[in-house]
Amino acid sequence: MSTYDHFEDLPVWRSAAQLYDRVDDFLAVAPPRLSRSFRDQLERAALSVSNNIAEGFERGTTNELLAFLYIARGSAGEVRSMLVLLGHRPWVTADLKSQISNLRSLSESCSRQLRAWAGSLQESDITGPRHLTEKSRGNYDKRRAQKEGEAEFKKLLAAHGGAGAAGGI
Repeated sequence: MSTYDHFEDLPVWRSAAQLYDRVDDFLAVAPPRLSRSFRDQLERAALSVSNNIAEGFERGTTNELLAFLYIARGSAGEVRSMLVLLGHRPWVTADLKSQISNLRSLSESCSRQLRAWAGSLQESDITGPRHLTEKSRGNYDKRRAQKEGEAEFKKLLAAHGGAGAAGGI
């Protein structure tokens, strides 16, 4: 599993930033009939996805990160809900419906990524960098290196048709 030092490098944060960019572009050309409060709420919900990922990442504990990932996921759901409701308006043109559909897909992608990340964090025994001592960090690094070594060994065995058990490696 890859580790990231900056939230800006996270694929899910990049997707969330793209969601905000696309929502912002959509709102710039949306019909004036779209109320100011609706525009504001949609913009804030889209921005909330990336901001909550960033805030959770910077917190330093797995539990806090998880809490913010679920908030981010909720915001992605809010974006999707607003887009569904907007798509049902009788004055929405076919072109707008296509744009709305694309935005919905992007918000769904963010939600799926967030759910997957949260699921993997819940399975982790790491409580977060704030809780790591030098000794626990060393133990974690050893376990990770061991798992990576085992995976490499299995790849080598598979590449050689399992010949390692017969002394071929």
